[in-house]
Amino acid sequence: MLEIAPSVLAANPLFVDRDVSRLLKAGASVLHLDIMDGHFVPNISFGPAMVSALQARYPEIRLDVHLMLSDPGKYLDVFIQAGANEITIHEEITGDVKQLLAYIRQAGLRAGLSVKPGTPAATIFPYLDLLDLVLVMSVEPGFGGQKLIKESLAKIQELREAGFTGTISVDGGVNAENARMVQSFGATRLVMGTAAFKSEHPKQLFESLQQG
Repeated sequence: MLEIAPSVLAANPLFVDRDVSRLLKAGASVLHLDIMDGHFVPNISFGPAMVSALQARYPEIRLDVHLMLSDPGKYLDVFIQAGANEITIHEEITGDVKQLLAYIRQAGLRAGLSVKPGTPAATIFPYLDLLDLVLVMSVEPGFGGQKLIKESLAKIQELREAGFTGTISVDGGVNAENARMVQSFGATRLVMGTAAFKSEHPKQLFESLQQG
């Protein structure tokens, strides 16, 4: 079944609990948390305290933590301890990607790898046996509200043809108008920020997408 993962970055920072609760009641079962360091991407978001607070408030909800950090290895332990269920790092970092993915799995979490729009899908192929999740960025990461780059979706088919059977998530500009197109490429999770949090009827939105 298609998963809808609201991106907490799009919540009103003064009313995160209110906004998140509304979408969970509408049927979301995963929360996507973008962790930005202001270096790997040109923005700063939140840290492990947000992950910990959401885990304590909604212990039954899976937390999909996306580390947009230049050196995610320094922070794996703190996010693991905060209650992340999945941790995704980027292929474009300079660190030892295989070692970091193995560490995430050894801690009992699902391991993910993400690529920016300009990074070929083939760069992920050497890591497929260490991955539970691939996150395809369909905008340049850093800020919400951008327009989806359709060309990035071809990576989904390339990953499937390479034998990857895990979760393929798409993040960036996914909305009610293009979500079915994204699904048609083979995505199994849609990260929705503005489109989810600004929706007047999120339950109807989520149900319509999951029904295909």
